[in-house]
Amino acid sequence: MTVSNLLRKSCLIALLSLGANAFAADTADSAMPILDLESLQPTREQMIASLNTVELLRRHHYNRIRLDDALSSEVFDTYLRQLDPQRSLFTAADIDTFEEYRHKLDDLLLAGDLSVGFAMHTRQIQRADQRMAYARQLLREGVGKLDFDSDQDILIDREEADWPADEKALHTLWRQQIKDEVLRLKLAGRETDAIQDLLEKRYANQQKRLYQTRSEDIFQNYINALAQVYDPHTQYLSPDNAENFDINMSLSLEGIGAVLQSDNDYTKIVRLVPAGPAEKSKQLSPADRIIGVAQDKGEMVDVVGWRLDEVVKLIRGPKGSSVRLEVIPASNPPSDMTSREVALVREAVKLEDQAAKSSVLEFNEQGNDYRIGVIEVPGFYIDFKAYRRGDADYRSTTRDVRRLLGDLQKQNIDGIVLDLRNNGGGSLQEATELTGLFIGQGPSVLVRDSKGDVQVLDDPNAGVAYNGPLAVIVNRLSASASEIFAGAIQDYGRGLVIGEPTFGKGTVQSIQPLNHGELKFTLAKFYRVSGQSTQNRGVVPDIAYPSLLETAEIGESALPRALPWDTIPPARYQADNGLQPLIPQLTDRHKARAAKDPEFVYTLARIDLNRSMQEREYLPLNEAKRRAVQKEFEDKLLAMENTRRQALGEEPLAALDKEDPLMDGSGIPSPLEEKDSDDKDDPFLAETGHILIDLLEIKRQQVASAG
Repeated sequence: MTVSNLLRKSCLIALLSLGANAFAADTADSAMPILDLESLQPTREQMIASLNTVELLRRHHYNRIRLDDALSSEVFDTYLRQLDPQRSLFTAADIDTFEEYRHKLDDLLLAGDLSVGFAMHTRQIQRADQRMAYARQLLREGVGKLDFDSDQDILIDREEADWPADEKALHTLWRQQIKDEVLRLKLAGRETDAIQDLLEKRYANQQKRLYQTRSEDIFQNYINALAQVYDPHTQYLSPDNAENFDINMSLSLEGIGAVLQSDNDYTKIVRLVPAGPAEKSKQLSPADRIIGVAQDKGEMVDVVGWRLDEVVKLIRGPKGSSVRLEVIPASNPPSDMTSREVALVREAVKLEDQAAKSSVLEFNEQGNDYRIGVIEVPGFYIDFKAYRRGDADYRSTTRDVRRLLGDLQKQNIDGIVLDLRNNGGGSLQEATELTGLFIGQGPSVLVRDSKGDVQVLDDPNAGVAYNGPLAVIVNRLSASASEIFAGAIQDYGRGLVIGEPTFGKGTVQSIQPLNHGELKFTLAKFYRVSGQSTQNRGVVPDIAYPSLLETAEIGESALPRALPWDTIPPARYQADNGLQPLIPQLTDRHKARAAKDPEFVYTLARIDLNRSMQEREYLPLNEAKRRAVQKEFEDKLLAMENTRRQALGEEPLAALDKEDPLMDGSGIPSPLEEKDSDDKDDPFLAETGHILIDLLEIKRQQVASAG
């Protein structure tokens, strides 16, 4: 008997060993469809697609690693994390059954045998069904009968916890998790009856959706466990999902203008598309979690536990129609399920809405007037259709910025700030050409492929559009093309890079059609002209600003198995080393100002408070103790806010209500959150202007002392 046949037999025996009692908890629900596990089998097309995927990854992925026992073990662990990320479904006995195949997945995948992946996923479906049935039975007994006076605690993050020993341990854990859900909703202000109704509907819907699992869902998850071992941007796309590449509801797609991803049972916002409905609303931020979707004035549909593609289908709709989202802000502490509703009008993002724009900041320092020009660049765009048809007036980032630079210089500005905050990238050609506006001719980025061959990209146009004082402000959401531009400006010594370490997306992907679906895989890596990769570390600013977003949650370094930072031999380029010796002095001046700036002081205090909440390992299941935890957080937040208000000469608050910006997620202006429409009220942009003025004054002093 072959390994595959033995496996099928052993997995079948293991699945049957759950017995009839596994589903006895919810036999009363006659409306629930029957769970048909026998239909969940791999197809011939899927087997061929798996073989094609294995071959493409082995031969062409940038990270050329062998599919051997060591990689098999990594695929095994990755797949387990996909199936049971919080270790709350499988028992230790289930894991023991799976462990037999830890070092056999490579051989099976090379043979096109998908049986292990399907058997493990089938067991997960059964365990999830048990959990839903148990939860619904518990809820039918009544939320009011749950005990919230005990001294029990619950582990917040079970990613590294021990697997529950047996089914009794699973039931204990599930009961604790349901109590935790109820407590979170209680503290969010929900009434007991409303909580009961919400959770009953949530678990019933999740169970129904579980029963709709298709063979294609299992295949996609299993093959992606293999793909994700190579790097986080390598992904198999099923035929249905290929058209929703990256679930990016932007440009030609009518949606909210946001990139979404699954995060356990939640749908999380990864980034906002510049000039899209979500970004324009000023009410949504990266890492916010969407828990409900409603059409215009329709009923809010709870989407906790839904598949990502199904949530996206609800959010999309006809241009001009309305959609409402129920969102848990990223700024909430881990125990706080307080949500808010955001109404948006669906629309396609237009090129002109994403266009660069300029403004002027005016300062008076020690009796001297200064004018600092600001150019905000939301993305690296180009009107490819107009460009290809030879339209002389086609729009692009470089063309727009060149025009704005000319306009600002006519206004006698003393320096330029290029604002790349929240700029997720775009056209590589535009990143290269924009660099050329400030450095003239020379290389701007290196691209290394899987064979080690390096291509040097540069701007062929001689001359510069602006050669005065320059600062580039970035944040954690400045990615890809933004990092190429900022890295080049820093390497050439052409200007100061100010803000936060950038995202760290320094890889190039390609899409390869398969017989069944598509494979997106990494085939090259970006490097700065200095030879440093932008991958993983991003661009580290010359002068750092604080941020409310934790880098552990956002950025390339937060992604599992992200390709590492490294270096290659530098390109030939001429750097100006005049700025580097001035950075310590500029940093000291900035820190002295920031220590007296209420916004900076508040942001640093808020970071510390958020970190202290994130570091909690356990939360009490005792309602009084849980309320005390939340009150402690809110009291500290109120004290911090009133300290800020008093420093600004504003009236202190008596309490934080739900309408307060601190509680609705929009927050005090920060380098990662939405900027006020008036640039002078953006403390981080204003501080960047002050730093440029410091640079002017220091250089003026140097000239005076030399004379």
